[in-house]
Amino acid sequence: MLLLGIDIGTSFIKVSVVDADTQKSVASAQYPETENPITSLQSGWAEQSPEMWWEQTVQVIKKLVAANKFDPNKIAAIGISYQMHGLVVVDKNQNVLSDAIIWCDSRAVEIGELAFNNIGA
Repeated sequence: MLLLGIDIGTSFIKVSVVDADTQKSVASAQYPETENPITSLQSGWAEQSPEMWWEQTVQVIKKLVAANKFDPNKIAAIGISYQMHGLVVVDKNQNVLSDAIIWCDSRAVEIGELAFNNIGA
């Protein structure tokens, strides 16, 4: 049985196929070739496009399959990991409304500190 792991990181999308029986990596790939940009419209802001993550996930899986190191029909499960704290805002139809606020965004630090001070540890 083969397992597909997808890591959606700030810099790259990384994928690996692991043989569950042997617990050995069968194939790995990452996309894009250079680090993804982080949009910072104001100081302390950090955002990325969820559509970009999806497009890159599709591309890296195609790259992985093209390496011909495994039979993609034998993938039995998919696991996904995502960069730390992030906010993707969607409408009732699951359409993305804006870029995602990602883990290194600091625009709410003052609000968090105020809440911590008022509510306590």
